[in-house]
Amino acid sequence: MANFSASDVKELRDRTGAGFMDCKHALEESDGVLEQAMTLLRERGLASAAKRAGREARDGLVSSYIHPGGRVGVLIEVNCETDFVARTEQFQKLVHDLAVQVAGLAPAYVDVDRIPAADLEAKNAALLADEATQKKPEHIRPQIVEGQLKKWYAEVCLMEQPFRDTDLSVRDLVTAAIATIGENIRVRRFARYALGEEL
Repeated sequence: MANFSASDVKELRDRTGAGFMDCKHALEESDGVLEQAMTLLRERGLASAAKRAGREARDGLVSSYIHPGGRVGVLIEVNCETDFVARTEQFQKLVHDLAVQVAGLAPAYVDVDRIPAADLEAKNAALLADEATQKKPEHIRPQIVEGQLKKWYAEVCLMEQPFRDTDLSVRDLVTAAIATIGENIRVRRFARYALGEEL
């Protein structure tokens, strides 16, 4: 029998958002070691999130965020499976955090697969034609361009951006929310407005 108390189960619940019985079983399997139990819950959550990824998400929220000073504003639509989840504090906080992310880092696209083919081809051609790339041996240029594209994705795609001052990407944040909330969640679209930007 693992050595842990009810307060350990409560602490694990507070730190992960997982259910009571899930926390209890994770602590039993990890012999009461909190960090190991958190790792177990994270792995199970990611697995369950992957299963939910194919489910349809047609409910959700359209939310707005106006940065203090009124110079930047964001409208964002985030979908989930039910209106019940859309009304929860956890989902609403996620939508708010995503809107703040868009306001702060100004991504142009939701995800890599939403980049128009013409924009992707233009960026690829520009990276390939870059003087620094042209100086490299021809057989390694595609790998260099691929690496530079990944860095570019992290700048222009919301889901690839680092979330605030953490090691998590926005994709990791959404995946963790899927695992704890129990429904598929998808960022559908957003619009960012900055005062005085060119139209």
